[in-house]
Amino acid sequence: MAVNRAEQRAATRRALLTEGRRRFAADGYHQVVLAEVARAAGVTKGAAYHHFDSKAGLFRAVVAEVQRELGERVAAEAERHEDLWEQLRAGCRAFLASGTDPAVRRILLVDAPTVLGWDEWRALDEESSARHLAEALTALVAAGTVADQPVEPLARLLSGAMNEAALWIARGGDSRATEQALDRLLSGLHTSA
Repeated sequence: MAVNRAEQRAATRRALLTEGRRRFAADGYHQVVLAEVARAAGVTKGAAYHHFDSKAGLFRAVVAEVQRELGERVAAEAERHEDLWEQLRAGCRAFLASGTDPAVRRILLVDAPTVLGWDEWRALDEESSARHLAEALTALVAAGTVADQPVEPLARLLSGAMNEAALWIARGGDSRATEQALDRLLSGLHTSA
């Protein structure tokens, strides 16, 4: 019987996350009503509050899920390449391409920094995308492909630039021109350039 309850709780949580994600991506945080999310997910408002305490709690969980998935997507694209430099380029390109994903655009790039606050949003970013970027840069510095330098400020500069570029692409900016600009920016880091 306990397994069935655990499975039911997990299914309820998943239904709320799925519906919350859909609504946050489509309508934005401020237009979403938790009771409507619960109703659309086929659960009670009480169940929604039990799992997430509030709309903000549901949003935090959705942001963490989208951020984790984005980090995995970027890492998977990078891992398709053997060469460390090509891994960096592929991961950066995958991140920029994420700006066309409505969930990433609205949830991560537009609403999360203001709803959660900059510090909390950055902490979530650090756990996923930014961590992969720092690891890639550390490996490139160790390999001598990028000049020996402190990685943390470099990772933050690149992360900030890519967040801004992904948001610009999401708002209709030229993705091809942005990718070319990224390649020129990254080539400036390469020791053989």
